[in-house]
Amino acid sequence: MKPTLLILAAGMASRYGSMKQIDAFGPNGETIIDYSIYDAIKAGFGKVSFIIREEFAEPFKAIFEPKLKGKIETDYVYQGTDLRKYGIDKDVERAKPWGTAHAVLEAHKQIQEPFCVINADDFYGYEAFEKMAQFLTTEVDDQTFSLMGYQVDKTLSDHGTVSRGVCAVNSEGNMTAINERTQVYFKEVDGEKKVFYEEGGIETEIPNDTRVSMNFWGFTPAVFAEAKKLFVDFVEANQHNPKAEFFIPLVADHLIQSGKATFKVIPTAEEWFGVTYKEDKPIVQKCISNLVEKGVYPAKLF
Repeated sequence: MKPTLLILAAGMASRYGSMKQIDAFGPNGETIIDYSIYDAIKAGFGKVSFIIREEFAEPFKAIFEPKLKGKIETDYVYQGTDLRKYGIDKDVERAKPWGTAHAVLEAHKQIQEPFCVINADDFYGYEAFEKMAQFLTTEVDDQTFSLMGYQVDKTLSDHGTVSRGVCAVNSEGNMTAINERTQVYFKEVDGEKKVFYEEGGIETEIPNDTRVSMNFWGFTPAVFAEAKKLFVDFVEANQHNPKAEFFIPLVADHLIQSGKATFKVIPTAEEWFGVTYKEDKPIVQKCISNLVEKGVYPAKLF
């Protein structure tokens, strides 16, 4: 079976101020999601599943259904707060759902084939989709998952610090740990741009080609059962913490440390860019415009 593209698009976009998932960035009003789907179709994916909040359904369908009809199968997963579907007989007051791993878990009834997970507001580049499609069709199994590994120096901003999941990778190319560094930045040293992170007031340099996670993961449906067990425990431990989030790296780290799965770090040289704040929009528009001018993408995708 062709693999499925699962797009995390249920975020509130509170820092952006509006629904950045469907905002226009391309020369003909294309969303960032449009470029991911275009690359996924080209790479051989057979279906795209949107994980959204139910109240987003109509604007999403109005934007994506007409342009994707006949090109790729589509479906929708609604991320909510109902815990009873996971056997949790309690109500927990929350302003938003439970995070990225919970979003993936919500798709457990709709995905029966190998799949990858991406963010709606990140631009990943064709090479990443091509390599992930190859992994999902030739290498993946229920104990062998993957993560696209971006070079840290191709994911940073010149305008301040960012958070990055820094991967520890062994000699076989598998991830042994993922460490969240909340202040990663460029610093000029002897005329060269070097990468550093700061933690506890201590500045540490890391190689420019260090692999980091941009939340682009490859799985089989076997991950759902493991994620469900962890989610039940997570809710029990965090039922009084309304801001606690069940993230994909928590699941990945558990599977690695328990020996239940390995995660191949697939290296890519693609430039990553994304949007968090309104101020990011013209930068992303310029990056896409440059790719169109170079002929990487047509001016009108669909």
